[in-house]
Amino acid sequence: MQFAWINKGAALGMQGKYNDSIMAFDEVIRLDPEDAGAWINKGNALGMQGKYDDAILAYDKAIRLDPELAVAWDNKGNVLYSQGKYDDAIMAHDEAIRLNPELAMTWNNKGVALNSQGKYNDSIMAFDEVIKLAPEDADAWNNKGIALEALGRTSEANAACAKAQELGL
Repeated sequence: MQFAWINKGAALGMQGKYNDSIMAFDEVIRLDPEDAGAWINKGNALGMQGKYDDAILAYDKAIRLDPELAVAWDNKGNVLYSQGKYDDAIMAHDEAIRLNPELAMTWNNKGVALNSQGKYNDSIMAFDEVIKLAPEDADAWNNKGIALEALGRTSEANAACAKAQELGL
């Protein structure tokens, strides 16, 4: 029964029906309050609605249940970023990276947050890590190009953006 609610919540979320998705994940949580994945998915739906504080509470609950869940830390970082809390976002992404340094998306998310702070050299290092892990990640190439351009490294920026376009961005 619990898996049916998980699948329903995921499907509703993919359809943009976030209130219904949250209700489905609430049912999963009622059946198993220790289901960290349900808390993460609830946080995702809340975040999509712009209910960032509630999303953070859901991610924090997932982290209390399973502190080793890198995706919970990464998603929390994304919500903190959406709130303009860049330092906190970077700390959350760093924890996700500590737990799973192979998550290319987390490195990219960290790089975007660093870019927002004007820390372009640091962001380039994060985007380089994404490219090392996932060389076909067009977003990473594009984001690296943005950071390089901000540093006035135009020819390198153009090359990175050209690579992003070649990859389909």
